[in-house]
Amino acid sequence: MKYLRTAWFPVLLGVVFLGIVLGRFLLAPHKTIVQSARDPFPENELWTPPREEEIPSDSVGDLIRYGRELVVNTSRYLGPRGIVNTVSNGMNCQNCHLDAGTRNFANPFSAVASTYPKYRERSGRVESIEFRVNDCLLRSLNGQAIDSAGPEMRAYVAYLEWIGKDVPKGFKPRGAATGDLPFLARAADPARGVRVFSANCVRCHGENGSGVYNNDSTAFIYPPLWGDHSFNAMAGMYSLSRLAGFIKFNMPFGIADWKNPQLSDEDAWDVAAYVASQNRPVKSFPGDWKNISKKPLDYPFGPYADPFSERQHKYGPFEEIKKSREKEMSEKKVNKK
Repeated sequence: MKYLRTAWFPVLLGVVFLGIVLGRFLLAPHKTIVQSARDPFPENELWTPPREEEIPSDSVGDLIRYGRELVVNTSRYLGPRGIVNTVSNGMNCQNCHLDAGTRNFANPFSAVASTYPKYRERSGRVESIEFRVNDCLLRSLNGQAIDSAGPEMRAYVAYLEWIGKDVPKGFKPRGAATGDLPFLARAADPARGVRVFSANCVRCHGENGSGVYNNDSTAFIYPPLWGDHSFNAMAGMYSLSRLAGFIKFNMPFGIADWKNPQLSDEDAWDVAAYVASQNRPVKSFPGDWKNISKKPLDYPFGPYADPFSERQHKYGPFEEIKKSREKEMSEKKVNKK
C-alpha cells in the first residue's frame, strides 16, 4: 500500500498542475480567433475576397458569374434600357459597392452571407438576402423589386454567398462598411463642400453632379450624385456619416483608398453635406423605423424621440445628439434598478 501511494503521488501532482495551467489559459483574456474555411480569421482582420478565377466551372459557377455581372453592369440588364427588365435608374450596384463589392471600406459584400438573415431596425423584421437586394433596388437604384425566386435574384444571391464564403457565420470583418469618421464639433457645411467638390469631384461627376454616361448611354461610367438618376433620399448613402466615410476612404476615385485617403475629415463631411443638400428622388417607405428611438443620429427625417431638429439630424453637430441619447440610456438603466 505504501508503494502504491508513492507511485501515484507524482501522477496526482501532474494532474493537479495540468488543471491549474489549463484553468489559467481558459480564464485568461485573449484575442478571439474564429476559424474560416481558408485561414484562421483573427478578430479585426481585414477581409481578403476570393479571386474571380476561383469561381467553379460548372452550372453553379455560371450562376455566380451572372450575379457578379449584375453587380458590375446592373443597368445593362435592369436599367432604363435593360435587356432583361427595366426596373432601375441607370446606376450599377458597383457604383456604391466598389470593385464588384470586393473593396474594403467601400461597402463590400464581405459580411452579407455571414450575417444574413438578420433583424434590422429600419424594417423592423428579419431580412433575408433576397429582401436586402430588393431594398437596394428600391432605394439606391430608385427602382422596383425583382422576383425573389427569379433567375436574376438567384444569381445575386449565389454571388453574394460565394464572395463571402470564407467568412464564418456571425462574423463581420473589419472594413465591411465604409469606415467611421469622428464627428465634427460643428455642423457639416454644404457651402464649404462646394469648394471641395469643385476641386476634387467635378472631373468625374461634372459641375452639376449628373455623372458621365457610356458611349451608348445605357449606363454611367461615373454615377450621378443627385438628380433624377441618382439614389433616392431613403437610400443608406443619404445618411451623412455613411456618405462621408465612403468619400473619405475612396474618393477621388482612382486616387484615394483607405490606406491613402486624400481628403481631410472636415472636407469629407462638408462635401458629403453638399451632395446631400441637392435635389434627388424621394420615395415613401411607411414601414421604416416604427420604433423612432432606434433611428440613427444622422437620419434626416422625423419624427424623433429626442428634441433635435431635422436639420441637426441631417448635418449635425452630432455629438450633442449622441450625448443626449447616452444620458437618456443611462437614466433608464438607473430607473430600472
